[in-house]
Amino acid sequence: MASTTNISIRMDTELKSQADALFGELGMNISTAFNIFVRQALREKRIPFDISLNQPNQETIAAMLEAERIAKDSSVKGYTDLDELFADLEK
Repeated sequence: MASTTNISIRMDTELKSQADALFGELGMNISTAFNIFVRQALREKRIPFDISLNQPNQETIAAMLEAERIAKDSSVKGYTDLDELFADLEK
């Protein structure tokens, strides 16, 4: 068996509580989850998920919400034919 070592990580109490709950539902503890993260990072030779400051601005968020509303609105006509779409746009 490989030797082990202890590490100490500081994190917000509420964040730890949420992580404990999530990982518990997945059948593991934080130590196991952290080991999975580190193994995956070593395997990929990078942090195994995107880290980005790119957040949509308010205008983009509003457009996304409007698109979602339109997609769910059965009274909004949809198109599967571009010719039909362009014909309606010319009206």
